Amino acid sequence: MANRLTTFGNDLYTGKRSFNFVGGRRKWYTIAAVLIILSLLMPFARGFNFGIEFRGGSQFQISGVENAIQQPAVDAVAEVAPDAVARVTIVGEDGVRVQTDQLEQAESRELTTALADAYGVPESEVTSSFIGATWGADVTRQALLGLLVFLLLAAIVMALYFRTWKMSLAAILSLLGDLIVTAGVYAAVGFEVTPAAMIGILTILSYSLYDTVVVFDKIRENTSEEGEESRRTFPEAVNLAVNQTLVRSINTSVVAALPVAAILFIGAGVLGADTLRDISLALLIGIIVGTWSTVFIAAPLYSQLREGEPAIKRHDQKVLKERERAGGSAAEAVTVG
Repeated sequence: MANRLTTFGNDLYTGKRSFNFVGGRRKWYTIAAVLIILSLLMPFARGFNFGIEFRGGSQFQISGVENAIQQPAVDAVAEVAPDAVARVTIVGEDGVRVQTDQLEQAESRELTTALADAYGVPESEVTSSFIGATWGADVTRQALLGLLVFLLLAAIVMALYFRTWKMSLAAILSLLGDLIVTAGVYAAVGFEVTPAAMIGILTILSYSLYDTVVVFDKIRENTSEEGEESRRTFPEAVNLAVNQTLVRSINTSVVAALPVAAILFIGAGVLGADTLRDISLALLIGIIVGTWSTVFIAAPLYSQLREGEPAIKRHDQKVLKERERAGGSAAEAVTVG
């Protein structure tokens, strides 16, 4: 099995075997467009489940509960503050977290007593806190600002590193697609959008960019080393670079996704660690979508942005004419379709 994988990787690197990623870009664009449209519609259909840090409100944490169920908390909130919306979460095996709209101090004390009575624990086992709407708005603003600064700096650094704004544009557009799909999945599954989730999203954006930079670096190497004497067209050189880095991208993604999946399904699901769940979901989505978008969107999009340049167009036409005179070599040709 190991020998077969090694042979497969070698064949991809040498061009003996090749997947037509660049040539099939219309198909990949269509799939990406469908995913993005569904992701954009999802918040309108289900809405985001913003954490208390973003919407503001009061929070109560009950520990040492023998029978951790939601209904006693819902009943207690309805009795003390009938107009408040209660969000009740089971934390681990003996914990309950209750989040409501922001309550007055007297209501908070009354609800603390009611929750202690409802779950049969001392009042000392019930802790309360509140976050004002102004603080939540500040968190939202800072999160969006951090995202915009990250995208701007990433675009500038890549444009300087690769010495072409077209690579930077292709990477950022692919990255925006990753962000939209990740947000759509959050809306679909109903997980809370918390500061921890925002940290996870920024982390996966960095991971996606890292994978894109590795592939683009190989593209630059292929297209610059061979130059005008290259026997490949520009789309073929780009496609070869994607195939040469494909095994590496898959291996890196699998190695990164396995521990993140373990954190999500075991750590968060079994232990009830919500912060781990928020971060790991964003990481898992980002690793999968980021790897896909690099191979199927970023690289083909970069090739498309460059194919219309006069020098590249002349070179490609020259290569195709020489190939026709030599009898043609359809095995290596990249045809857009």
